[in-house]
Amino acid sequence: MRRLGNAALGAAILIFGIAAVWPRQEAPPVYGVKLPKDYRDWKLISVAHEAGRNNDIRAILGNDIAVKAFREGKRPFPDGAVIVRLAWQYQSSSRNDTVFPAPQSFVAGEPTNVQVSVKDSKRYAASGGWGYGQFEKGMANQDAALTRSCFACHAKLEALEAKADLVFTVYSE
Repeated sequence: MRRLGNAALGAAILIFGIAAVWPRQEAPPVYGVKLPKDYRDWKLISVAHEAGRNNDIRAILGNDIAVKAFREGKRPFPDGAVIVRLAWQYQSSSRNDTVFPAPQSFVAGEPTNVQVSVKDSKRYAASGGWGYGQFEKGMANQDAALTRSCFACHAKLEALEAKADLVFTVYSE
């Protein structure tokens, strides 16, 4: 019995010791949006290149609810729709360009961040029904001002095109 008690105590110390070393995922600011565990298995909605200061290449993915809404042109998006935007540095590929007759190949470089938009018209009523989060290296960005700026930009789009439901991306067939 004493051996079992010592083993349990040792296991508890090991578990709590590991937990103390691993970084804790802090709650994301403002909206509380978390990075979905299976997002890399979602369907591709579109791709984009953002020039200027960002200079990145992006893949926009959606869960089944979002993809169905995109395909059917359903707006506003139904609650439960989740859109994820993955971004990488946009860089030329000297490796690929050695094969082509002229410099022309660009590839995804280092990952920069993952942004998540979650549709929940009740929870996020103050931001048009959408909650936003940004993640770098799997951890939520803790800059509340940055997170709030998501809605500010999406609201500018809404002023131009109300039927977009605050979503920049259009479905690419």
